[in-house]
Amino acid sequence: MAELNPSTPKTGKARGRKKMNLRVDVTAMVDLAFLLITFFIMTTTLAKPKAMDLAMPVGSGDAVPASRSLTVCLGKNNQLMYYQGELKKPLIAPAITGFNKDGIRKVLFETAKVIYNKTSKSMIVLVKPSDHSVYSNLVNVLDELTITNVPSYAIVDIDPHDTDMLKQKGIY
Repeated sequence: MAELNPSTPKTGKARGRKKMNLRVDVTAMVDLAFLLITFFIMTTTLAKPKAMDLAMPVGSGDAVPASRSLTVCLGKNNQLMYYQGELKKPLIAPAITGFNKDGIRKVLFETAKVIYNKTSKSMIVLVKPSDHSVYSNLVNVLDELTITNVPSYAIVDIDPHDTDMLKQKGIY
């Protein structure tokens, strides 16, 4: 509501128009503003979480062909070791790399291309997190597998021989 209050007359000789002070009551407008803010807060949807689908095999399956498999062992200090084939007689010797685009991503692209040229089939990646690796490194590897379009991968328990090799490389 608006309210007009007459101003107090000034003592003086000049006669002029009588001025009225205008006072606007904004209580209703403030109430409406808070109702609108509350409404928009309650009805707004926040960013929805994004999740990556992960299909894990059930039970024991067929053996992974050594000519098509790439093993990635996660170590400490954001490093990993990879090799192709079996650790006893690898087709690609165990090497250490990082999680950047010139690291594991480059290895995945190049190895997938070599395996596809030799066997006309896709590569199978075995991810083996060690006791000293962190969860974010596993997520980073899964992201890289998604980026490089690797269709077949599995997260498996690390072998004692792999742990020994990580110790030899100094990343366990």
